[in-house]
Amino acid sequence: MDTTPKTWRLRVELDDSPGALARVTVRLADQDCNVLALSVIPVPGGVLDELVVQAAPGLLPADLVAAVRAEGGRCVGITAADLHDLVDAPTAALRAAALALHDPNAIAEALRIVMAADSVVLTPTSRDTTAPDREVDFPASSPATPEAAQSYTARRGWSSFTQVERARGQALMDLLAARGVAAPQPTALLTDDGMALVLRPGRAGDEDAVADLHSRCSMGTLFHRYHAGVRTVPRRWLHRLLSPPRGSTAVAQCADRVVALGQLIPMSTPDSAEVSLLVEDEWQGRGVGTALLGALAGAARAAGRRELVGWCLPAETGLVRTAARAGLPTSVRREDGLLRVSIATGGARATGPGRAESASRQVASG
Repeated sequence: MDTTPKTWRLRVELDDSPGALARVTVRLADQDCNVLALSVIPVPGGVLDELVVQAAPGLLPADLVAAVRAEGGRCVGITAADLHDLVDAPTAALRAAALALHDPNAIAEALRIVMAADSVVLTPTSRDTTAPDREVDFPASSPATPEAAQSYTARRGWSSFTQVERARGQALMDLLAARGVAAPQPTALLTDDGMALVLRPGRAGDEDAVADLHSRCSMGTLFHRYHAGVRTVPRRWLHRLLSPPRGSTAVAQCADRVVALGQLIPMSTPDSAEVSLLVEDEWQGRGVGTALLGALAGAARAAGRRELVGWCLPAETGLVRTAARAGLPTSVRREDGLLRVSIATGGARATGPGRAESASRQVASG
């Protein structure tokens, strides 16, 4: 049996009567649970009490729900929690706003923090105005053409968004709009030898440029990326490289050439995504892969992914070194004849603005 205490985040509806919350906390204490944090969220007709609880070893979420029900309450949501949930909410919101003002590419991550969302992703604006209670859209900008409109979509599976949380998200977007901070834009990158590149999302019109990228890469570089002998890329691959199912792609461009390509593909576990990089030979060792991996880690973090997983040949160390330069902790183990490189999506940006620039804005040095 697992003897490690588990930490849970509960949202509870209680009768508006003196001592109701105290009775719940006493019952939890009787089951050797420690209430680490408590906050009150106003909702129409009353309030929600949110508790962060460290449960006794072996105690299941159903046991916590039963304890709430035994005192006449209703548990409207429960999810696993970590130390980030113990941060004071106003402090976290201020730090998130500073992060978004500092780096427009971190807006999704900032929204996720402010709204306590599972994920926030930038998507084409939906014409469906009946979004469910567990999904909220915020327009990213006001483009001239409706077809180009994008929204930040916040989602949370374990509990509906309250009106207070929606208002917090809108307040952040209003602040950013007032300061002229728009949706993420292509980001300039300067290598150590002074070459300028642009880091941006991949798009359907990049097929020929990506095909040319592959043709300029050596067999060794392609083998490290695909673990197979590849010389040319079939046309049908190009669409999947640029528009992976459920995933995303970023490219680094110099003039009219795409010189690097990175991908994120969600894995079966909700907090992990597979990452892959391809950097043209003459651009390797100049910080392009570092910036690309940092940008992908930021996107994964905003989407609620805590881990990136890369698969490497046993003698390959490039991904581990790239992650180290990007300030991302790694761990490595052998699996099915390959190295499974686990990269934490936290790192330099997780410390907050002022400690480190976004990797895609750094002057590359490695």
